[in-house]
Amino acid sequence: MNIEVCYTPQAYPLFHNPNAIVVVIDILRATSAITTAFFNGVEKMIPVATVEEALEYKNKGYLVAAERNGEVVDGFDFGNSPFSYMNSKVKGKTIAITTTNGTQAIDAAKNAQQIIIGSFLNLDAIVEYLNSEKKDVLFLCAGWKNKFNLEDTLFAGAVVEKLVLIHECTTQCDSALAAMDLYKLAKHNLAEYLANSSHRNRLAKLDLERDINYCLTLNLCPVVPIMEGKFLVKA
Repeated sequence: MNIEVCYTPQAYPLFHNPNAIVVVIDILRATSAITTAFFNGVEKMIPVATVEEALEYKNKGYLVAAERNGEVVDGFDFGNSPFSYMNSKVKGKTIAITTTNGTQAIDAAKNAQQIIIGSFLNLDAIVEYLNSEKKDVLFLCAGWKNKFNLEDTLFAGAVVEKLVLIHECTTQCDSALAAMDLYKLAKHNLAEYLANSSHRNRLAKLDLERDINYCLTLNLCPVVPIMEGKFLVKA
């Protein structure tokens, strides 16, 4: 199993591996929201890169989530707060979604053999899935507008650490080693470690501390969202 970590969508072409499962990560908050949605009964989600594409789905009658810069885009049903998906309104539905960073990362990896969605909420489920597949793994961090961020890197490091322990192997990818080392520093108190991080503070200014704390909670939603064609479905 070859394990690599790509810190931003812009760098994805440097890491593309036609044999790898790509784990897309946007902890605060897109992949946490997507994981929560499937845990609460969403049937399918359609990730799109632009608000214009999302509007096309809205005009077709779909429920649509649209977020930019941490806030819900006017005129859409949801943003990317996980709490938006904890109600009966979403059960059995197909929801189109576009976000500042997470859906951009999904779009960047669209030619991957397989894409799955990772968050702290489904950490162990992701580890179990990757262990059962026994394929190369590329963790793709959404970052913030193609810049490095800490929270996505910490999640990548958490999974890398567990896979290394399971397979008693090492990774020779420096970015994976760095992610694992950062996670070892942070894992006893993720929220404290991220106290000064840029996106945490960006969301805190929007009064979204509840979202932040939820997104840093481990294993609340043991599901694995996976891309099938243009749809995300539950594996």
